[in-house]
Amino acid sequence: MDELALYEEIVRLKKTRRPAVLATVIDTNGSSPRKAGAKMLVYADGAIAGTVGGGRIEADVIEAAREVLTSGRARTLAFTLTEAHGSVCGGDVLIYLEPLVAAPQCLIIGDGHVGQAVSRAASQAGFLAQLVDEAEELAPLFAGADEQTYFLICTSEHQQDFLTAAKALATPARHIAVLGSTRKRKAMEEFLRAQGFEPPEIARVVSPAGLDIAAETPEEIAISIVAQMIQVRRTNADTNRSAVACRRPLPAHGHQQAIAAAG
Repeated sequence: MDELALYEEIVRLKKTRRPAVLATVIDTNGSSPRKAGAKMLVYADGAIAGTVGGGRIEADVIEAAREVLTSGRARTLAFTLTEAHGSVCGGDVLIYLEPLVAAPQCLIIGDGHVGQAVSRAASQAGFLAQLVDEAEELAPLFAGADEQTYFLICTSEHQQDFLTAAKALATPARHIAVLGSTRKRKAMEEFLRAQGFEPPEIARVVSPAGLDIAAETPEEIAISIVAQMIQVRRTNADTNRSAVACRRPLPAHGHQQAIAAAG
C-alpha cells in the first residue's frame, strides 16, 4: 500500500468509526528491512495494510497493536535484529504504535435552530455530528449507537422527545440529553416510569441539557450543550448529569423549551 492509499484508508476508518492501530518506524540504526517513516495499519481482527518489515518483527507488532486497541494507549516497541527475530542484520528498529480512536458520534434528533447550532458546534469540537429530521426512520441510528454515542433530543413535540429518550435508553449510549425545562423533565420522568424504566435508568437522561452559562440564543445553548458533552468525554465521568449542579434550574417555560418548540 502506497503512502497516499494508506492515508486515504485512515480517513475512511475515521469516517466509519472502525478502530485500528497505526504502526510507524520512527528510528533505525544499522541494517534494517524498513527505514524511518515506514507505516502499517493493524485492524482489530489482526489484518494489516502496509508493512514495517515482515517476519517476527511484524508478528510482534500485530500482537502489541491488539493490546494498544484494548488499552487505548500508544506505546513504542524496540527491536534488535538478531536470529530471535528471524534476522542476522544486527540493526535496531524503534516502532511507534498509535491507536486510531474512532471519533465519538453525536446524534441530534430534531433539526430546528438549536439542533442545527449543536451540529455545527459538535463538529468543530471533534464529534462526528449527524443532524436527523425527527420524521426520519430512527431505528438504524439506535441500532448503531455504542458507548461513544452522544444523543441530543430536541424535537418539536414533548411526546416525541419522551418516546425518543426511551429508545435511547435501550442503547449503551454514553450521554443522553433532552432539551427542555425542569417541568418538562418531571413529565418525562413520569412517562419513562410508566414505560417500565427504573430510577437509575431514568437518571441517565440529562435534562435540561447543557451547562449553566445562562444561555439564551440557539448558538449559546449549543455551546452549553457541547461543553457538557466535552466534560463527559474528557473527565471519563458517568453519564448521569441530572442530579448534580452542572446546570441551572430553568423556569417552567424557559428559553430552551421555547426555542426548541419554535425551531
